[in-house]
Order: sequence, then structure tokens, then C-alpha cells
Amino acid sequence: MIETSFTEEDVKIESSLRPQFLKDYVGQEKLKENLRVYIEAAKERGESLDHALFYGPPGLGKTTLAGVIANEMGVNIRITSGPAIEKPGDLAAVLNSLQEGDVLFIDEIHRLSRQVEEVLYPAMEDYAIDIMIGKGSGAKSIRLELPHFTLIGATTRAGLLTAPLRDRFGMVSRLEFYTTKELTDIINHSAKKLSVSIDAEGAKELARRSRGTPRLANRMLKRVRDFAQVKFDGVITREVAEHALDLLEVDRLGLDQTDRNMLLAIMQNFGGGPVGLETLAASLGEDAGTIEDVYEPYLLQNGLLMRTPRGRVATEAAYRHFSIPFEPKALET
Repeated sequence: MIETSFTEEDVKIESSLRPQFLKDYVGQEKLKENLRVYIEAAKERGESLDHALFYGPPGLGKTTLAGVIANEMGVNIRITSGPAIEKPGDLAAVLNSLQEGDVLFIDEIHRLSRQVEEVLYPAMEDYAIDIMIGKGSGAKSIRLELPHFTLIGATTRAGLLTAPLRDRFGMVSRLEFYTTKELTDIINHSAKKLSVSIDAEGAKELARRSRGTPRLANRMLKRVRDFAQVKFDGVITREVAEHALDLLEVDRLGLDQTDRNMLLAIMQNFGGGPVGLETLAASLGEDAGTIEDVYEPYLLQNGLLMRTPRGRVATEAAYRHFSIPFEPKALET
């Protein structure tokens, strides 16, 4: 299975392949145009950029965009995650270490605890935090002023954010899946960085099977490079890409084994659906949140799956993909 979640390998890959400025960032055109305006305006006023929230499936470039924004603003970036900030004191320490104008990037921001969120509210609005000193009757609150900073939050589950936190972001943007053309450009750029020989058809074939996700495209480029080096002449052609990706069990639509198991379970075990998310997760032995955040968005985007009030339903396109006879009654809800 080709993962779309972030791994230790991605730290090494993406640190060298990530674009540093908006002019180098491929895709998300509408978002980039808006950011150019916001960044230019903030720089002209000599202010920090407004707080921003990026949401969407994993691997679409939320962390990369945060780094790009910091570079465009000419400031430092501090990166952390929701699960890493366990107590209000942890957040206070992070905030107190920031310099004027710095960017604080919190990944998986939906996983912040309520107590930590309460500390974050005045920090975002008033650039100050209230700290309790002492215990019992002698305890007192001290307000600590903070430098003006930009908080950039990232989440794959925007629906889990509390309304008070979401409303404090001045910019809320959804990142979309990338087109084959955009992914082809990303793959060609990464191939040059990695000194990988790849032709136009090989890059296009990799792009077609990358699930609209740059992180996955870069990861598959490295894996296919290994096959090209060991089993072929070192050049990634369409033939090499097809051979390697077939061995990696990534089909022509970019579906991996988990995607196929999920669709086949709906079609064969549940009569095409509808089937509830929890029931489907139990039958696959997968976490319901993983199915909803990682696998479903791409299947929905490509018309292979539908969400109905009664559950998930496999579409006619899914039946055609697996060469299974389609019965219209399977779509009845």
C-alpha cells in the first residue's frame, strides 16, 4: 500500500523538494493568487499576516504553504502539532519563544485540547496570554504580552474544529486535489532535484496514478526510480512506470489495495450499499476516521463512491472499473 500519511522518509524528501516561494509552488492557483494579495498588503502595512487555516486531505501541501508564507514574509517559522501541545503551559512556552511577525504552524490543529484552545483565543485576538501564578487563595493571573505573530493551522478534519477557534482565523481555505498536468510538472521538477532520468510519458503515467496528491507523487517517483535503476536502464519511461506501479499494486486510477478492498466490500458484501461508515470500517479492519479522511475524498472526487443519508454507495463507475455487472438497484437509497 502507498501511504498518503506523513512518514519520516517524507521529512528527508520534502525538505529538498519543497518549493520555497509562491512562484515555485505548483497548483492551488486561486489560493496562491489570494495569498499574493494578502502577503503584499501585510508587507506594505508593516504588519504580520492574518491567521490562516488550511484544510483538506493529507499530502496536498498544507505544511509546504506555511513555509512558503514564512519565506514570502521574510520571517521565521515554528512548526508543531496539536497532539504535541498537551497542556496550556506547553502552548505558552511555544508562543513566548516567537519573535515579531513569526509564523506558528500547528498541524492537526483539530486535536488541540479544550484547555489549550482557551489559551489560544486571547493569543490570536489580543496577542496576549493569561498565566496563573501560585495555587489556592494566593493564586493570581498575570497577562503576558506576545509579539504579533501569524498562526497557520492545518487539518484534515475541519468539521472537528470548534466554532470559536475556526471563527478566529481570518483566512480559511480548502486545498484541492491536483490535476494530472500539475502533478506532471511537480514530478519533472522533483526528478531534476533527485537527478532522476524520466521521459514525458513516464512522468504522466506517474502523475495519473498519484491520487491527485504531490506527496504521493514524490514518494512513488522514488520507488519507481529504484525499479528503473535495478531492472531497467535507469530511465523512467511509461513501460517502467507501469511495471513498477503494478508491482506496488497501484492501478491505473491510482487506487491501492485498501481502496480496492473498500469498494469491493461495498459491492460484494453489502450489495453495492448503502452501508454505514462504522460497519464498513469494521469489515475492513480500518479506523473509520482513516477511511473518511484518507480514502474517501479521492474516491468521491473520481465518482467511484457516493455518500447518502443511509451510508456509502458504490457507483456505476466503480462497477465498470472492476468489470462487475452493474445493477441499478444498487444505487437505491
